[in-house]
Amino acid sequence: MPHPRDVLLGAQAQTGFLPVCDHYSGVEARMRKSLQLQAEMTEEFGTCVFDVTLDCEDGAPVGGEADHAALVASLLAQASSKARVAVRVHPVDHPAFEPDISAIAGCRLSHIMVPKVESVDDVERVVAALAAVSQATLPIHVLLESAAAIHRAFDIAAHPRVQSLSFGLMDFVSSHGGAIPAEGMSSEGQFTHPLVVRAKLEIASGCHAHGKVPSHCVVTEFSDTAAMHAAARKAAREFGYTRMWSIHPSQIRPILEAFAPSEGEIESAAKIIAAAAHADWAPISFEAQLHDRASYRYFWQVLERAHRTGRALPSEAQAYFSAGLH
Repeated sequence: MPHPRDVLLGAQAQTGFLPVCDHYSGVEARMRKSLQLQAEMTEEFGTCVFDVTLDCEDGAPVGGEADHAALVASLLAQASSKARVAVRVHPVDHPAFEPDISAIAGCRLSHIMVPKVESVDDVERVVAALAAVSQATLPIHVLLESAAAIHRAFDIAAHPRVQSLSFGLMDFVSSHGGAIPAEGMSSEGQFTHPLVVRAKLEIASGCHAHGKVPSHCVVTEFSDTAAMHAAARKAAREFGYTRMWSIHPSQIRPILEAFAPSEGEIESAAKIIAAAAHADWAPISFEAQLHDRASYRYFWQVLERAHRTGRALPSEAQAYFSAGLH
């Protein structure tokens, strides 16, 4: 049975296979808890529904960067072979950047997150540093946190080693010297202030133009589940983001729910893909509408997103995600 990923050229281009949630933690107890929670939810959903990113930048106390990096490396060594774990290192111009890279040399990582990237030159510095420790194929995720970085979002997204761009909301707002009010960092204000909205759209557009994954910023009101879900849904449905940061375990499930397709969307997508496969991927009429490979790609991506968010799949779609075909 031909797999849709093989038949539908470009079917993965703008979504990849990254989980929709990227969970950050930097304190030892929380890092250990995050890894445990990932394992538990992988068992629950049958797939890894969120990445864990261990934080060397904000997690390390000033002066204790080396010890913290060593702790992160030890946790990576203890992680399950099924775990998806990344590390956020210090910025390329920070004294701890190269020591961070050296500390994680040889560790099994899903990717590396680099904050405060300003240009393609910064990405090249990361590429060189990883090559020096035999991590020449490790995917690079970058965090854009200034107006200048946003201006270069398309160029940065075009770099072949960059897998994902994230938006650093709080640093972006503070970099404007008070020109953006504090409300621009709130769960509602970040979707209404024109400069913040523009920055988010530049990142999303740059990523989709080059087949990369746009990852939405944090919501700091972590105890407000309704605000969290509303922000995640807006990011997914209106701003074109396919992934989002979590900074508290209580944010993970709302992100999964907001980024998941509805039951109706999943059911329709499964029926259309099944009918397309039966027609050997030729154009079909389905419920009085014409569908061809352009729409097949969309509906296949709905099923991919459903799988990555742990949603139940109709029987006709389950085989595509079995161990033999995944």
